[in-house]
Amino acid sequence: MLDIGASRPLPPSELEFRATRSGGPGGQHVNTSSTRVELVFDLAGSPTLTESERALARRRLRTRIDGEGRLRVVAQDERSQRRNRQLATERFCAIMRDALAPPPPPRRPTRPTRAATKERLEGKRRDAVRKRLRRPPADADDRADAPHAA
Repeated sequence: MLDIGASRPLPPSELEFRATRSGGPGGQHVNTSSTRVELVFDLAGSPTLTESERALARRRLRTRIDGEGRLRVVAQDERSQRRNRQLATERFCAIMRDALAPPPPPRRPTRPTRAATKERLEGKRRDAVRKRLRRPPADADDRADAPHAA
């Protein structure tokens, strides 16, 4: 049984596996083997999922399911068909757990504290003074109190 985050565990019999020629590691040789594994899950027709779980998964996985309501997961990372089958199953379980996870609680808007607001404004004042001191002095010819260079 597979834990996909649903109300009940999913029996492996609902998964369909297909092995095809892989373009991954192994090189080009005469005795090629079908190590690429494609896992197909009929999301629309799954008897394990409840109608609400099915609708939630359909909505969250809308970019990953085909027109017939099937989810496809492919693994061709390894040279072994058995290992690729395990990888495809692990990926499928992770995808379904994410799709069926409850939504996070809504964010409660907060306001900055009075002290935080005061600190921010004081910092702005300090920065303004620092920048003001970087400016060149006003034109010395126009000011009567400016010392004369000797």
